[in-house]
Amino acid sequence: MKRTITLLILIISAAGFAQSKYQQGMTKAFELWKSEKPWEAANLFERIAQVETDNWLPRFYIAQINVFNSYSEKDKEKMVAQMDKARDFLNDAKALTENNAEIYVLEAQLLTAWVVYDGQQYGMKYSQKIAELYQKAFDIDPENPRVVLGKAQWDIGTAKWFKQPTDVYCDDIKRAIELFANEEPAGEFHPRGGGEYAETVLKENCEG
Repeated sequence: MKRTITLLILIISAAGFAQSKYQQGMTKAFELWKSEKPWEAANLFERIAQVETDNWLPRFYIAQINVFNSYSEKDKEKMVAQMDKARDFLNDAKALTENNAEIYVLEAQLLTAWVVYDGQQYGMKYSQKIAELYQKAFDIDPENPRVVLGKAQWDIGTAKWFKQPTDVYCDDIKRAIELFANEEPAGEFHPRGGGEYAETVLKENCEG
């Protein structure tokens, strides 16, 4: 009996230590990212993903870093490499979670990066797919501020392209800001935040 209890304590302690290492690693990765060291953060997320084989979050953030840093990329070779890596890790994350609105938003952002890179080549190719991804994310989680903001921002961009009014989407941006203010993330390292960016989007498109 005593041996069984000791073994149980060891198992619990080992699990707690592993969880602690995961928390430390994720916290450090976010600190690197916040300190404008995205590629160091991505490398750390990759090391975490190698250990956390059933966890979609580190894979999601690797993809997100590659996507976000592609919006200003002008070099075609670097763009392709980053997008391929983002797609691979996004697919890995998608395989580990079901009906996840955050995944669909990031997939839409990935395709949008291509549109930003070369609108003439990729605009018509991906526009409908991007709209479908945002709609799918909205159908899953209409109270998710990143979903509401992303969809509204894409709708505004589309309206501008076709020279249509954009003010009809301003209420959606305001709603996203309210949702950001009251957001309660699903978990410790789950996607969160974006309220300041939403304020910028509102100012650029709906004020002045």
